[in-house]
Amino acid sequence: MKKITSLLFCFLFLSSFSQSKSTGDISFSNGLTANFTLNKTTAKVTLVLKGPSDRWFGLGLGVVRGFGMSAGDVLVYTTSLTDRNFIGQGSPANDVQDWTTVSNPLPVAGVRTLTLERNLENSDSKDLQLPYDSTNSINLVGVRASVATTGLSSSHLYIYNTGTFSTLGVEDFSLNATSIYPNPASGAFYIKTKTNLSKVNLYNQTGALVRTIKVTDYSKEVELSVSNVQAGVYFLELQNDSEKSWKKVIVN
Repeated sequence: MKKITSLLFCFLFLSSFSQSKSTGDISFSNGLTANFTLNKTTAKVTLVLKGPSDRWFGLGLGVVRGFGMSAGDVLVYTTSLTDRNFIGQGSPANDVQDWTTVSNPLPVAGVRTLTLERNLENSDSKDLQLPYDSTNSINLVGVRASVATTGLSSSHLYIYNTGTFSTLGVEDFSLNATSIYPNPASGAFYIKTKTNLSKVNLYNQTGALVRTIKVTDYSKEVELSVSNVQAGVYFLELQNDSEKSWKKVIVN
C-alpha cells in the first residue's frame, strides 16, 4: 500500500513539472517584438526577434531606463547578426558571437523574423546570464534606426519593456493534457484526452484501487461513474500503450 501511494504522488509531481517557460510576445512601439523561451532540459534560450526589414534594429538584454552605456548585452541586426555590448557613446562594440541563427527567412510584409538560440549560461562576462530556476523576468530595450539604413548610426528610436516568464506545459498532445469534467462531481466524471486511452484506474488517498475501466476501443472520451463512491479526494491513473498520467479529482 505504501509503495502504491509513493508512486502515486511521484507521478503527480512529475506530471505537473515543466521544463520550459516563455515570455510570450513582448511588443515595442517602434515596430519590434521579442519572444524568449527558456528550456531547462536543453539548457538553451530561444529568442524570436522581429524588426523592420529596411533598417538595422537591435535588442538590449538586461537593461532598464537610465542604463549606463557600459551596462548592456546587445544583439544588432544590420545585414547579419552581431553580438555586442554597450561601451562609451558610440556604436556598441562587437562581442564574442554566442547566438546561433536557427532561421532567418525572407522578410514578409516588411518584417524580418530571426529565430536565435544560445546557452542559458556561459563564461562570457558581457552576456546576460539566464539561469532557468531564478530567471523570472527580463528587462529589455528595443532599438531601431530612425531612417531606412543598414549602417549603424546615432539616429535611432529606443523603447523599454519587461518580459515576464510563464511556465509552459510539458506536452500538449499527451495524456498530461487530459481534461476531467465536472470536477468535483457526484454522478460521473467525463475524461477527454488528445490521445488514445486504454485504461483508467481510480485510487483513493491511501492508494487503494477503487475502480478500473478498460477502454477496448481506445477512445479519447470516457465516462467514469462514481455515483456509489464515497465522497472525498481521489486520483485517476490514465494509461495507454506508451504513457501514464495522474489527475486529482474530488467526489462530492
